Amino acid sequence: MAIKIYTKTGDQGKTSLIGGTKVPKSHIRIEAYGTVDELNSYIGLVSDHITDEHTRIVLKEIQDRLFTIGSSLACDPEREPLMKMPDLREEDVKLLEKEIDAMNEVLPPMKSFILPGGHVAVSTTHVARCVCRRAERNCVNMQQQEVFVDPLVIKYINRLSDYLFVLARYAGHLLNVAEIPWKPRVS
Repeated sequence: MAIKIYTKTGDQGKTSLIGGTKVPKSHIRIEAYGTVDELNSYIGLVSDHITDEHTRIVLKEIQDRLFTIGSSLACDPEREPLMKMPDLREEDVKLLEKEIDAMNEVLPPMKSFILPGGHVAVSTTHVARCVCRRAERNCVNMQQQEVFVDPLVIKYINRLSDYLFVLARYAGHLLNVAEIPWKPRVS
């Protein structure tokens, strides 16, 4: 017999953190890890549109790290989880920086702000970047409200948004799609 996906435990607008603590589904911690989950889905979509095999491998690593971050955010910091939780490491941030630097080596210098668009791979990567920035804002909001969030989570998500911006440019480069410069209307 298959396990049922619905448990009905959330029908009253509450959910459980890892550790068992019940919180409203509107809790900032739920919003943060829900946004990370949304970001992870967009990273999967980006990967589906990217043709470069190395980039696809890196994106799978990023998805793994986002599951790690989601697990961290879903934990009640006051209670020890019964299971061993995956950890985020400084070298995960370094990997993003290394990838950013490698992509920037082949990209022309930016001369203006650029508009998202030109190819679905470029646009989708920019959407992922925007969701990443929202995840970062949620985590910073947690920190400001003195709700525990590992500072490395904020650092990783910040660097990931930089990576996604450069990846959007890099995807356009690989696809021979011209960047769309922003030409502000001035009267």
